[in-house]
Amino acid sequence: MRSIIPTILFTVPLSLALKTSTVQAREDNTKAAFFTTRVKPILDANCARCHGGTNHRGGLNMDTRESLLKGGRDGASVAPGDPTSSLLIKLIRHEGPKDDPKNMPPKGEKLSDADIKIVEDWVKAGAAMPVAPVK
Repeated sequence: MRSIIPTILFTVPLSLALKTSTVQAREDNTKAAFFTTRVKPILDANCARCHGGTNHRGGLNMDTRESLLKGGRDGASVAPGDPTSSLLIKLIRHEGPKDDPKNMPPKGEKLSDADIKIVEDWVKAGAAMPVAPVK
């Protein structure tokens, strides 16, 4: 009769390693570093021209967490922990009519599904951002 101990000794550490890496990946989006490395490049490429620095089209500045929570003329942009209630997510998904000027970005292509998922994951995890704006 073969011993199952070698199988257990291999399987248990492997399953624990997989669980740990999944948890670590999930935890990363709760840290401000996730915003800096993953979310900010998306916002810089697609949103900052109109909603960053001295530009506050629609009354929205996306440079700080406080300004995102305050939002612009249409209210708060982000509902931390709730992407389905976040105006930012609705607009980058282009959930309005096809040529709705509120779809973001308003001209050009919708963000990729991968980029939308990154922003959704960030909002779902609480929308953590550095205290000071990242340049």
